[in-house]
Amino acid sequence: MAAVFSDISRLGRWLEIELLATEAWATLGVVPDAEAVACRTLAPAVDESFVQACAERERVTDHDVAAFVDVTQASIASAGAPDAAKWIHYGLTSSDVVDTAWCWMLRDAADLLVTAADALIATLKAVALQHRTTTMIGRTHGIHAEPTTFGVKVALWCLQADRDRARLQAARAAIAVGKLSGAVGT
Repeated sequence: MAAVFSDISRLGRWLEIELLATEAWATLGVVPDAEAVACRTLAPAVDESFVQACAERERVTDHDVAAFVDVTQASIASAGAPDAAKWIHYGLTSSDVVDTAWCWMLRDAADLLVTAADALIATLKAVALQHRTTTMIGRTHGIHAEPTTFGVKVALWCLQADRDRARLQAARAAIAVGKLSGAVGT
């Protein structure tokens, strides 16, 4: 989970969104194909030094996405493609990149949670079956009640966990949608 929300992951997702947008512009004939390929080929590696370069630039721009774009464009330009570099962030606004990356990160985080829920449910089911005849005192309003089994108690936990997993899956489906609408929605 920490890796999903790391700075390297966040900026790596921003870069991929930028590159995909540039490639989409190329498909539409706006960006020359060779320049879109150059952007992809010469894109900087998103590592700790890239993160630090963006943070350093942000102290000047006072804007996270502007700093990221400056560093990315400078990297592509210095790698030999100054004309291609200008297409990074073309037609986009900051929220296109940031919000889409957040949707992507939240989708990946939900996948991790659903996988963990799968394991929890499997464990609860196994324990419920193992203890289906293990008698225990039932409780109601904090006092003893009719006898029950530990398996029944765990089976109820399992059913609740399964309902919660379904809610996680629905939330994942809802959050896994990004959008690119351009500056001021244009």
